[in-house]
Amino acid sequence: MWKFMKNYALEIYTVIAMLLITLVAMFMDNLTVIQQFVVWTSFLCVLHEWEENRYPGGFLELFQKNMLGCELDEEAKSGSRLATAGFIYVITIVPFFFGDRIPMFPVAMASFCIFEGIIHVVGIKIMQLRKPYSPGLVTAEMELITGVCLIVYLAVNHLGAWYDYTFGPFVFIACFICMQRALLAIIGLTYKDVLANARRRLAGK
Repeated sequence: MWKFMKNYALEIYTVIAMLLITLVAMFMDNLTVIQQFVVWTSFLCVLHEWEENRYPGGFLELFQKNMLGCELDEEAKSGSRLATAGFIYVITIVPFFFGDRIPMFPVAMASFCIFEGIIHVVGIKIMQLRKPYSPGLVTAEMELITGVCLIVYLAVNHLGAWYDYTFGPFVFIACFICMQRALLAIIGLTYKDVLANARRRLAGK
């Protein structure tokens, strides 16, 4: 079962996410604006994962070549998506149910969306790509726009207090760190290995 989940992590994530979106569309009326943002973000995340991971020369392959400094087998590549799927479920499902009462959670989701858009542009420079595109870039920029729009909506309608905007990004960062640690554990590396390879890459060595 575990091996099946590792090999088909992206497909499993897609089926579950699309099933939840379909159920929401069919059986839930009068969604709040925040819930509509969450549903749209969930759909974008599905598109993003496929663009990022299934496009020839996918982002993981670029990351492996430029930052990890090691070869990953197909099982490790597939299994790494389990951590990503778990992170996305948390960052989207929690705001769907609690976002209207605790604006900090949609702020965390918006922070994730904005981060995605920025990191893909930065990745083009760090990885010294010949073309101004990294797998996942198009949907990542759509996520960035969505994140900015969500922050603007919350601010204009005075739906969040100062601490929501202050600590929301830290909630995202904490969840992201947990995801990264799980991902590296699946791959069999540590942050120290990744940082060392990144420094060599940036130094042009």
